[in-house]
Amino acid sequence: METKLLKPNEESIRLACKLLKQGEVVGVPTETVYGLAGDATKPEAIKKIYQAKGRPADNPLIVHISNTNMLDGIVKFVPEDAKILMQNFWPGPLTIIMPKGDRVCDATCAGLDSVGVRMPSNKIAHEIIEKSGIAFAAPSANTSGKPSPTNAGDVFADMNGKIPLIIDGGDSDAGVESTVVSVLQNTPIILRPGVITKEMMESVLNKPVQIARAITEEVKSDEKVLSPGMKYKHYAPNAEVVILKGTIDKFAKYVNKHSDDDTFALVFDGEEKFLNVKAITFGHHENANEQAHKLFSALRELDKLHAKKVYARCPDTTGVALAVYNRLIRSAGFKIIEL
Repeated sequence: METKLLKPNEESIRLACKLLKQGEVVGVPTETVYGLAGDATKPEAIKKIYQAKGRPADNPLIVHISNTNMLDGIVKFVPEDAKILMQNFWPGPLTIIMPKGDRVCDATCAGLDSVGVRMPSNKIAHEIIEKSGIAFAAPSANTSGKPSPTNAGDVFADMNGKIPLIIDGGDSDAGVESTVVSVLQNTPIILRPGVITKEMMESVLNKPVQIARAITEEVKSDEKVLSPGMKYKHYAPNAEVVILKGTIDKFAKYVNKHSDDDTFALVFDGEEKFLNVKAITFGHHENANEQAHKLFSALRELDKLHAKKVYARCPDTTGVALAVYNRLIRSAGFKIIEL
């Protein structure tokens, strides 16, 4: 299959809409990361997404809409907490888990009776949904388990020959996937952290929001999950990643002692000067949004440099930094050393 990589214009948007209506899969930009879009109501389209990614079939997908009228049939009903979150954070990088409606095919939801829905703020994604009339499921447009793509070139590297079209909308804004929150119970629970934080949601809901154990701990192989990003090793470069928890002084001492020519460090801006090994940076240690924006690109850069082992600095676990921490511990397969 030939994979076209096209800039967004009237013709390429029309082609994307046509392919989606035909049950094909298209690489599209969103404000979080690039997604692999396919009609959420067509099992054959969803099957193509799973095949292109090599994704386990028990890992649910998120449905993307362009207006709240599209929720009809996608969800069974809209809980009150969901209405408040939509008013405050849609369109934007927030996915809300609600009771599944009849229009969504079972494959999209991995057989669950719930469905994750979000309304992207990215203008290109929004236009494709609006003009095609299709609510599309769209996981990140990478090979399953690898770092998510934040630009069209990374999508092409993983998906060339597997999908017919990628729309190049430039770099993603957020750099990490959407926050996922379930409102199926009385107390909302965050299943995947992102740039919409627990504190932001609590301020509009005027009630506590929980954080799922799976955000910082490994999920059992037989455990069912309601959200992408909770199960399996994710976001991983080819190298073995080990997170070192401690000060930069302790980090540098450990890395300089335990390194060889194939060892790299993944550190915050300016910290490379303390190291005797090659280093990649992913933002300032006090700027979590910058870390989120740069993390996946940094992990992909390590692959290009043929790193065999990577020692990574440990992000904070509050606010947006929790999203960075969550992606990094999964890329490390939960290997953390306390210094």
